[in-house]
Amino acid sequence: MADALPRLRFNLDFMPSPDPAKPGLYIRDPYHYSDATLLVPPPLVAALECFDGLQSTLDLRSQLVRITGEIEVSDLEKHLFDSLDEAGFLDNPRYRDLKSKREAEFALEAARAANFAGAAYPANQTKLAELLTRRIGAPQGNPGTRAIAAPHASPDGGWSTYRAAYSCLPSVEDAAETTFLILGTSHYGAPERFGLTRKNFITPYGEAQTNVRLVNELQKAAPDAVLMEDYCHAVEHSIEFQVVFLQHLYGPRVRILPILCGPFVKSIYEGGPPEQNDGVARFLGALGNMAAREGRRVFWILGVDMAHMGRRYNDPIRATANIGEMLAIEQRDRERIARIAAGDPAGYWSLVQEGHDDLKWCGSAPFYTFMKTVPRCQGELLDYHQWQIDPQSVVSFGALRFTEPDRRPTNSRDGSGLADQAGQPLL
Repeated sequence: MADALPRLRFNLDFMPSPDPAKPGLYIRDPYHYSDATLLVPPPLVAALECFDGLQSTLDLRSQLVRITGEIEVSDLEKHLFDSLDEAGFLDNPRYRDLKSKREAEFALEAARAANFAGAAYPANQTKLAELLTRRIGAPQGNPGTRAIAAPHASPDGGWSTYRAAYSCLPSVEDAAETTFLILGTSHYGAPERFGLTRKNFITPYGEAQTNVRLVNELQKAAPDAVLMEDYCHAVEHSIEFQVVFLQHLYGPRVRILPILCGPFVKSIYEGGPPEQNDGVARFLGALGNMAAREGRRVFWILGVDMAHMGRRYNDPIRATANIGEMLAIEQRDRERIARIAAGDPAGYWSLVQEGHDDLKWCGSAPFYTFMKTVPRCQGELLDYHQWQIDPQSVVSFGALRFTEPDRRPTNSRDGSGLADQAGQPLL
């Protein structure tokens, strides 16, 4: 019996070619273990199903014969296998070798290098500064603002939303001693885990400084929920974009605390709140205690997008921004946003759990993490936008600012007014 073919990696990106002159299926590695990108012609896409870890070379050969109508397909068979193997797209020893080498390299790197400079934003510092001065403006120093939520979509897809959020930041003078705690979506991270790193972040502006003291505190308090020096930081854009904007406003050595929030998959699919997971509960408690102690020495940035709809995201609909089905999606987005603005994490999360988050809000975990750790904050929606990311797909996002009401007694059971029913510290 012929040996089974290795399966295609589960953690690859697959996207239909947007170019009618070059039809097919693009495959790329979002983790950058491999820098290869393959375009599989339409007739051969069905042959990829043979790389499931169960079917053999004989099955692949039979499939290629059916596809081509030719008996002799050995050259095509070898070319397809070799292309996938050399790109590191098969779950086999070559991929595992690429993965271990790249992760070991990142662990030894002194800082986290800019991954999207020259692609999502200019790599030249002067051109970048000119662009952001024109697009972002200056912080207005709004009194009482404790946090903002901004997109992490490609900046060209949402400049007005970025501007609405970042205009609410504290003035340069007021932020002199501030650590900007960035809760970013972890698109590639482990569920129910939080990715931390002690590395500084390098961009065209220079080297932002990670607050290692606070990183160490969180890692010590909830080690089973933390992935330390998480490789996802090396390839993730949800924090990098925020760091670039912060450096533009406050200087290259701005102080940051970067936290990647993995999805709360178990809660979404099995019910119950995310903190039903002991590790998540410990991390939320540690982050809440830190927030209570640090107070206004910490300013919160949420790097979050909302719904992901259309063919790109495996939906049957061809999504078009602001019309048709996307009007109903906007209404559902706004229902979630209203719960966030009201500081109602339970109500918000119940909406996320409906349909197992069929809206595919990649920012669901950062929003929930923020609401549970700074529970007195009230939100205000400043801008809502649907971005046509490709002709058949839409991403929604918004800008929010969060303010904290004056400290006053609450109806907590012990009469202290300092904790909610879940025992989270209040400010």
